[in-house]
Amino acid sequence: MSTFTSTLPDDLLYALAEKAKSLKMPKNKLIEQALRLYLDQLNKAEYIKSYKAMSQDTDVMVLAEEGMDYYCRELEEGKV
Repeated sequence: MSTFTSTLPDDLLYALAEKAKSLKMPKNKLIEQALRLYLDQLNKAEYIKSYKAMSQDTDVMVLAEEGMDYYCRELEEGKV
């Protein structure tokens, strides 16, 4: 595991220390969990943005509709 050194505002360090103390958790573990959650949220936001962009792309919509038509036919024929 790598070491990371950073500076944070005093109020944030105080809040971190208080929360870690109340959760009986090391500060580095709390930071790790918070960062993982934040990065997951950023990824989700990127997915949402890309899906919204794709929904405006007529070529993508045509391909999706053709795929759904094919899938429905396969279902009706009992192949899926």
